[in-house]
Amino acid sequence: MSGALIAVVVVVGLLVLLVVSSIGSYNGLQSRRTVVEQKIAALDSAFVRRNDLIPNLVATVQGSADFEKTTLENLVKARASVGSMRPPDVNDPAQVEAYLKAQAELGGALSRLLVVAENYPDLRATEQFGMLQQQLEGTENRINVARVDWTTAVSDYNTKLRSFPGNILGGIFKFKELPQYQAQESERSVPKVDFGKQK
Repeated sequence: MSGALIAVVVVVGLLVLLVVSSIGSYNGLQSRRTVVEQKIAALDSAFVRRNDLIPNLVATVQGSADFEKTTLENLVKARASVGSMRPPDVNDPAQVEAYLKAQAELGGALSRLLVVAENYPDLRATEQFGMLQQQLEGTENRINVARVDWTTAVSDYNTKLRSFPGNILGGIFKFKELPQYQAQESERSVPKVDFGKQK
């Protein structure tokens, strides 16, 4: 075999290796982005479940005649703000942030209602309220698991995008880093309730 033929075979072999590696890396990025989209859809499903439980909770709480009206109004308003939301486009950090902020506000309003309910032993003693509390607790656990799964999927995708050859292909095919989950301020603070101001 002549030296020129060996050089051509080596160059062709390297090109084939580069193409195969690039295809694998591209498919890996696409696959990981799809997983992120699935995880945010699962998170949205848990949020929808929580949202669906709130009307029953409000109806149960309204049965307690002297329950704080403002607390209920805030919960209903927060629920309305997320009622028509769909899962955000994972490639749009502003959409993701607005979505998570609205969901966090609903979660905060719900937490405040449950804290205030502690001051009403008759309400807490009702079977309906107890069942709803259990369902909400299970739903909040699902939400937390879905957040962790989403965070892991985004981290996996972003790591693949930052690694060679993903970083090169990402630039060529316009893949962008996806925003990571960040707790909203309302999720970091403990609900403040003033039992002295009942309405």
